[in-house]
Amino acid sequence: MTRSAKWTLVIAAVTAVVLAAFVVELRDSGPGDPGAAVETGQPSEQARERRDADTAAALAEPRRRADLHPCPAGGDEPGPEALRGVVLECAGDGTSVDIASALAGRPAVLNLWAYWCGPCTDELPAMQEYQRRVGPEVTVLTVHQDENEAAALVRLADLGVQLPTVQDGQRRIAAALRVPNVMPATVVLDSDGSVTKILPRAFTNADEIEAAVGELR
Repeated sequence: MTRSAKWTLVIAAVTAVVLAAFVVELRDSGPGDPGAAVETGQPSEQARERRDADTAAALAEPRRRADLHPCPAGGDEPGPEALRGVVLECAGDGTSVDIASALAGRPAVLNLWAYWCGPCTDELPAMQEYQRRVGPEVTVLTVHQDENEAAALVRLADLGVQLPTVQDGQRRIAAALRVPNVMPATVVLDSDGSVTKILPRAFTNADEIEAAVGELR
């Protein structure tokens, strides 16, 4: 191989490394606008609910640290039609949650996020404050949309956010409700299960959430 050919290979390798680092930085940093959301792209056919490493034993300590509130229990009503048949794991204790049944009978606010999403980190404490304000008459459920469940629990523990959370690595809720592929995104449902609003943006405080969600019934 000639010297010029060797230099060409070296330059190509360095360029590839720089581009890869740039892509990772963009994903981890998120946009500068606090009201913007991070584009996530379409989940692949190989998307999984969780990593193989996230066994019950491996998640025991992160779950203890996060100390999340229990996921809503299912009732006798069928719940939102689009979500019927969607069963996910409650991140707090590993139990199965029939999503449609769990959301039946009262208004709900679903917050879709991922542990690596910068705007989500700012929004989650605001969502918890919103839940405190509206009280138990409204279900506020966070939906973690990445297969790294352990990282989600660590993030929630670090933030002191104890909202009930379901693990949805395949983004089944987003697909069922036709939520744009951005995070965070918030979905508002009335007590009859109808979707009243899809809000593909980030919030920085509970006042913004209250204004955007509006009156629930």
